[in-house]
Amino acid sequence: MRRLTIIVSSLLALAAVAAVTRPGEAPAAAGDLENRVTVQGTASITAVPDRATLWVGVESQGDSARAALAANAAEMRRVLAALRSAGATDLQTQSVSLSPRYVESGGIQGYSAHNSVSASIMQLARAGAVIDAAVAAGANQISGPTLAHGDTSALYRQALTAAVADARTKAQALATAANVSLGRVTAIVESGAAPAPLPLAAAKAADESVSTPIESGEGEIGATVSVTFAIT
Repeated sequence: MRRLTIIVSSLLALAAVAAVTRPGEAPAAAGDLENRVTVQGTASITAVPDRATLWVGVESQGDSARAALAANAAEMRRVLAALRSAGATDLQTQSVSLSPRYVESGGIQGYSAHNSVSASIMQLARAGAVIDAAVAAGANQISGPTLAHGDTSALYRQALTAAVADARTKAQALATAANVSLGRVTAIVESGAAPAPLPLAAAKAADESVSTPIESGEGEIGATVSVTFAIT
């Protein structure tokens, strides 16, 4: 009975080794999974926005719903033509609305019609002139601009590269402090997104004597990565 017990125990031990070891490979050392250091790297790239998006609207009044809508349509066509002539592109309708206007007694006094579009400006220096042209053509509602950079993806890739370098610098400092050697990268996880540049500081603007001044400012595109290094 004792001999049988010893044989069974030996078989169980061999099965346990086979479960964690592939054919032709040596069993993993217990410390292999522990000889790692993981750090977070961050970086940002400064960029000056070079394009803008505006929202332009026209609100019109009329004694009847039909009159208000007809007046609004005529005024909006003039605004659209002015936007295109001034250099705006990618014009897209955002909203069209028609609503009654009431007097204090509750009766209908007339109607208001509203139409708005978004417009892209690929040359930021033209933004002020585009706004002025729209207002001159009859636009009475302006919002924006939202500023952005035309090649955000390329800037984000630069930020990612710098973030990995930052992670390596931090990992090397930790390895030196712990008196170990920094090895190869074993894992990288991207954990940051690429926001559109936001105005941060004043930069060049359009000529104030010619058109509505628009300050481009500067924006930052950031990236964050988590990098794991082997240490020995």
